[in-house]
Amino acid sequence: GARETFENYYRKQRRKQARLVLQPPSNMHETLDGYRKYFNQIVGFFVVEDHILHTTQGLVNRAYIDELWEMALSKTIAALRTHSSYCSDPSLVLDLKNLIVLFADTLQGYGFPVNQLFDMLLEIQDQYSETLLKKWSGVFRNILDSDNYSPIPVTNEEVYKKIVGQFPFQDAELEKQPFPKKFPFSEFVPKVYNQIKEFIYACLKFSEDLHLSSTEVDDMIRKSTNLLLTRTLSNCLQNVIKRKNVGLTELVQIIINTTHLEKSCKFLEEFITNITNVLPETVHTTKLYGTTTFKDARHAAEEEIYTNLNQKIDQFLQLADYDWMAMEPGSKASDYLVDLIGFLRSTFAVFTHLPGKVAQTACMSACKHLSTSLMQLLLEAEVRQLTLGALQQFNLDVEECEQFARSGPVPGFQGDTLQLAFIDLRQV
Repeated sequence: GARETFENYYRKQRRKQARLVLQPPSNMHETLDGYRKYFNQIVGFFVVEDHILHTTQGLVNRAYIDELWEMALSKTIAALRTHSSYCSDPSLVLDLKNLIVLFADTLQGYGFPVNQLFDMLLEIQDQYSETLLKKWSGVFRNILDSDNYSPIPVTNEEVYKKIVGQFPFQDAELEKQPFPKKFPFSEFVPKVYNQIKEFIYACLKFSEDLHLSSTEVDDMIRKSTNLLLTRTLSNCLQNVIKRKNVGLTELVQIIINTTHLEKSCKFLEEFITNITNVLPETVHTTKLYGTTTFKDARHAAEEEIYTNLNQKIDQFLQLADYDWMAMEPGSKASDYLVDLIGFLRSTFAVFTHLPGKVAQTACMSACKHLSTSLMQLLLEAEVRQLTLGALQQFNLDVEECEQFARSGPVPGFQGDTLQLAFIDLRQV
């Protein structure tokens, strides 16, 4: 006969129980089981309340349940925000997302509004994207560190087909050549390309079951992939280029590799289109910025080549030891200069696969640097006096440089453009 007292008592006790259920365990973020237990408690609580609402007369009413659910929703979302932010493993974030979707869909089935949970999943998605970028930063670093920076050799049709299957590359000339032959790029090209595709798949996994439109999914994937290219991959490439011990042949290979990766960007665009079925002509489609990433890396590598070459020239010039008071010139150009020219010849022979402009700029910049450095040797303040013999020896060295410029070490120069680098030195 104390119905009202009982109703009040029941509701008060259940509110206390709800608060207990909504207290997440402190290490919840460490395992999926922690989250699972937490969600099960909450679902259990509201399924019981819903059952009581439908099977008893007035013990609980809709307003009371709605109020409890609102409190539960805000506490759950706050707990998930806090705990998910500790998570650095993308696969755990993905499993958590699937749990939240199950949790939301189950409660929606009982008539509870769950839109806020789906909104929160979009926040978690940004975090998932960050954890993926961190993971792929390590993946790219390993690929670039373990590369041998030399063209991939192929001994038979099977290996050839395998690589063409991994990376979109067509070259009628190369196909005609007999085996063994070489691809122009090194291992890191197909590996990086495949890892970009793996990343796109990983992004796609998060968007499943989120009730998103295909344009939203497409947009999400493209934005994340752009970050992967412009931030993660770009940093990894720049680090390799700026490394202390990076050699000229490696830099040349990086330029060739990035040229091929740049060309492959349109295939990545198609790949995303095929996955999401959103045509690239759609108004809001984000473009992939991959081409700029590879262009930037290439320019950095080119700059590094020019600097590297000049440093090498300086090392040879340190060996220059002119006797400015010599009575007679030697019979041939100085040893250090013959070695230096030999080094330049063999270096430019490696540049044959480079885009023409790069090889020409490198050659021109090397000749100008050599010319101004020789000029400085001649005009140094310490050199107070010169004999004709010393000057004739110096002349033999300048002739050696001019001979090198005439021999066309790099194709594509018009007329005597390269010799002009030494014209001031010749006149002096």
